[in-house]
Amino acid sequence: MPSPRLRHEAIFLLVFALDLVNMFIATVAYPALAAELHADIGTLAWVGTAYMLGLSVVIPLAPWLAARCGERRLLLAALLLFAVAAGLAGAAPSIGWLLGWRLLQGLAGGLLIPVAQAAAYRQCTPEQRGALTRRILLVALLVPALAPALGGLLVQWLSWRGVLWASLPLAVLAIALVLAWMPADGLRSAPRLQGYALATAMSALGALLLALTWLGEPDHRFAGAGLLLLAAVLAVAHLRNARRQPQPLLRWSLLSHRGLRMAMLVYLAVPGVFIGSQLASTLQLNHAGYSAAQIGALMLPWALASALAITGSRRLLARFGPGAVLRLGMVLQASGLLLMALQSQPSFALAAMLFALMGAGGSLCSSTAQTLAFHGVDAEALGDASALWNLNRQLSFCLGTAAIALLLALAMQWWPAHATGVALGLAAVLTLLPLALLRRSQLHSLSTPETA
Repeated sequence: MPSPRLRHEAIFLLVFALDLVNMFIATVAYPALAAELHADIGTLAWVGTAYMLGLSVVIPLAPWLAARCGERRLLLAALLLFAVAAGLAGAAPSIGWLLGWRLLQGLAGGLLIPVAQAAAYRQCTPEQRGALTRRILLVALLVPALAPALGGLLVQWLSWRGVLWASLPLAVLAIALVLAWMPADGLRSAPRLQGYALATAMSALGALLLALTWLGEPDHRFAGAGLLLLAAVLAVAHLRNARRQPQPLLRWSLLSHRGLRMAMLVYLAVPGVFIGSQLASTLQLNHAGYSAAQIGALMLPWALASALAITGSRRLLARFGPGAVLRLGMVLQASGLLLMALQSQPSFALAAMLFALMGAGGSLCSSTAQTLAFHGVDAEALGDASALWNLNRQLSFCLGTAAIALLLALAMQWWPAHATGVALGLAAVLTLLPLALLRRSQLHSLSTPETA
């Protein structure tokens, strides 16, 4: 029987993999899904955005629910809801029903990672956290590589519905492990629910994502601008309220930590933009005659390059410092995106090379950002820093998808013949945005990753 630490780690890594499967596997099904359910580009983007929106908005509520209900009960309820929503999404008769079930699936999934992660890290000594972080990075590497390849085969063998059902076996296994390995919940005191803070945070995010979608539609552009303003007002209201609270829902004051602040920005601009760019690259490759299986298989060279980048990142950090490694990673990913934008009919070998460039660059940035995020954070603030980091991680994917979908929708109106190339080129520009801030940062003074 594994030790309690390994049991909690296994549960966390499994639900983390479950989240990544749902985030990466559906992309290759977009062309088939659009054809059967008659979805346009803006609506199609919401297949991913609805899931990630649910993930993002519920994360601040997870610690309160865990204290109120108990971690074991909450994980079981969330996994059951997740599995039911996945089954219903795969059976959806229309795009509207599909988006609704994806949102519900995201709301359930958003409770899984912060609760399971907190339970896993609680079992680790400070010296063991480094080993857990490396296992997290391994899962984050393998699942995005294998899920699209599996999804492409499922689309060809079954249909897009099989892709959405692919997470059900993992959910069932996770339920079994929680029942077998997690101890019963004891009595816990729940903090007061900060309803105003939660409502303003959730409303601001929802308004922002809907605004990004509507700005790409000529008939809704004015309403989109209004929603963008509303999102800004709600965000300001949330932050002003947080400053007055002795124990805010989210401890935004931790953003004064230079490493955490830069890490969150890098995650928005690099992994977030890459996830968003997959909609444009999938459509471009589909138009070039690639099958769903071939498109999914391109994540394999991405994963191989990512593995090499993660392996070499520690030596690069030690020799050149995080600032230089981040610059290299951004340039590599931006180069891959830009070259993809310029190739309307790339050969498979060339596309594989470009995905490898993006994998190397993205993983150099994400592994360095993971190091920066918690470097020097006090032990008592690790929980709050983890909540901010996980929220930003989900927001990165959510906002990246919405932003690139907006650019793609605008390009479809103005340059329809080159829309996917234009969107990929602009994604390359977004990847490079943090370079200006890196010039003024003193990240070279930070040390290398922990070696536990």
